[in-house]
Amino acid sequence: MAQRIAERIANRLKLRQLRLLIAVGRHGNIQNAAREMNVSQPAATKMIQDLELDFAVQLFTRTNRGVIATPAGEVLIRHCKLIFAQIANAAEELDDLSEGNSGRIVVGTLLAASSHLLPKAIETMLATRPGVALRVVEGTNEMLMPALRNGEIDMVVGRLPSQRHRQELEQIVLFEEHILAVVGPGHPLARRADLTFSDLEAFGWILPPAQTTLRRQIDQFFVGQDLYVPPMMVESISYLTNRTLIQNNELIGFMPAHVAEQDIALGLLAALSWKVPFGTGPVGVTVREKDNLSPAADGFLTALRQVANAI
Repeated sequence: MAQRIAERIANRLKLRQLRLLIAVGRHGNIQNAAREMNVSQPAATKMIQDLELDFAVQLFTRTNRGVIATPAGEVLIRHCKLIFAQIANAAEELDDLSEGNSGRIVVGTLLAASSHLLPKAIETMLATRPGVALRVVEGTNEMLMPALRNGEIDMVVGRLPSQRHRQELEQIVLFEEHILAVVGPGHPLARRADLTFSDLEAFGWILPPAQTTLRRQIDQFFVGQDLYVPPMMVESISYLTNRTLIQNNELIGFMPAHVAEQDIALGLLAALSWKVPFGTGPVGVTVREKDNLSPAADGFLTALRQVANAI
């Protein structure tokens, strides 16, 4: 059945139909999507109906306010976005080749990768492929993983999610990280030994956003400490912002050990003498399909593995 549908679609499908499908999903309205595509509404409706016949599914449900994508429609829209992203990537790679470059890579990064692993991997990559065009996009998994699925980025480097954001994606473990509680060098707890959590309770905290794995672990820990609520709390994943706040205020922050190690060695931060009872987990790379990476992206994955082995 699926093979017959695929063969029929291969002979009939037009990219214009797929662009319209994405537009209808974005607008939630066929008329607005038709206007964007510069076609009449009846023509747009017919194009959607043809897609539904070709794929043998209903793509949209009509409402008083327009249309809503069905689960099948959402799947097809997501794959259509990936198709256009791949076409754009191909065009960019061809342009790079014509200009003497050796490929293009878009990498999403989380805090766990941004200070050491990723810069070192970029240096390694550029040493062997100086003409590669590489773009780095920083954010959380909630922002980066949908972009990865849609083909807007090639890979996400950082702490691997344990439960969410794993569907249709491959994870490659590079190393295990552990978390440190860090403060400024002038913090009252900076030079005290054998701290317990009760010593930390009176101070404010800098925490990762609520949707992150580490934050969920922190919240669970706080619940186990008699429902502890920090007297002051800042949510931030910006390393530069966090470092400045910690240096200038009596705040406590959580950072991956290899992220903070250089600033600790320079005396810009201090690691608290308290063993953080959560946060150990794998750092690695998330890709759509490992076997379908472009030559440049596959080369960057190799560079990441080399740096990770050194870490």
